[in-house]
Amino acid sequence: MASQSVESYRAGADVVSGDAEACKKAAVELLGEIGLPKGLFPLDDMQEFGYNREAGFMWLVRGKKKVEHTFKKIKQTVSYAGEVTAFVEKGKLKRIAGVKTKELMIWLSVVEVYVDESAPGKVTFKTGTGLSDSFDATAFELGM
Repeated sequence: MASQSVESYRAGADVVSGDAEACKKAAVELLGEIGLPKGLFPLDDMQEFGYNREAGFMWLVRGKKKVEHTFKKIKQTVSYAGEVTAFVEKGKLKRIAGVKTKELMIWLSVVEVYVDESAPGKVTFKTGTGLSDSFDATAFELGM
């Protein structure tokens, strides 16, 4: 794993800041470009979105407080920290920081989200404990 600091990945990135709508639009465009459902970040209050295409690093900033969102179709609650970071590949977000999912009564860190080419209609979430779960991609459409 690279020992390069997160700050160094921000250098040379395309950054949208200040306008929540423009930030959300940039996040949705990136998700669509890499083949992930466009509603994975259902956050209307983004203050900054950045993507360093060369390093494959993205981040979004909302503020200080975490926010919880329940994806109604699958009854899954996800918590987003004030800042979320991830490395981006085609069909995958990996080394995610700032996202947790609630399983039974415990919050588990989500470290990877991907769509397997052999099952393009499914989105898999992998936690730091090694557990993973797959869901129908339609549960993560915009507005869900």
